[in-house]
Amino acid sequence: MKMARGKRLVPEFYELRAKQLMDKRVWDLPIIEKKEDIHHVLNVLGARNHIWVVNDKENKELVGIITEHDVLSILAPKEFPSYVFGVPDVRSIQHGTAKTAEDIMRRRVISCRSDDKIVDILEKMTTHRLRRLPVLDDKKIIGEITLHQLIRKYYSATQYHPIADEG
Repeated sequence: MKMARGKRLVPEFYELRAKQLMDKRVWDLPIIEKKEDIHHVLNVLGARNHIWVVNDKENKELVGIITEHDVLSILAPKEFPSYVFGVPDVRSIQHGTAKTAEDIMRRRVISCRSDDKIVDILEKMTTHRLRRLPVLDDKKIIGEITLHQLIRKYYSATQYHPIADEG
C-alpha cells in the first residue's frame, strides 16, 4: 500500500547517520582562521552565507561561526555614547572595533557528530532554528550537514523507491 511504504520511509530516514549524508569535502567548506582580516571575512561572505572559524587550518579545531546576520551588526553605523561601558554590541567596522574573524564570530556553535541520527540532527536544527550544523570529531570539523542535503536525501528516497500500489 502507498500509505504503508510512506510510513516506513520516515523512520528509515530518521535512523540514517550524519556520516551518510554530510558533505565530507572539507576543502570546499567555507573555513577561515580566527585571525583572518575582516576584509577577507567579507570577501568570503560575498559568495557564501556562513563561515566556519577554526584556530588554524592545519588542525581545523572549530571555534566559531560567522553568518551574514552577524556581519549586518558590524556594518550598520553606530554612534557610541560618551561612555562605552554597558553598550551591548560595540563591534563595528566604522569604529575599527571589528578587525578579525574572531572579533565577530559566535563562539557558541551547535554541532553534531558523524554517528548522530538524522532525527536528532533535525531536532537540534528545529530547536535552535538552524539550517546547517558542523559535523565534529573531537572539536575538529570533518564536514557539515545542511537542511538542503536532508531534503534532497528524503526526496530522492521517495522518488527512487516508488511506492507500490497494492490496491
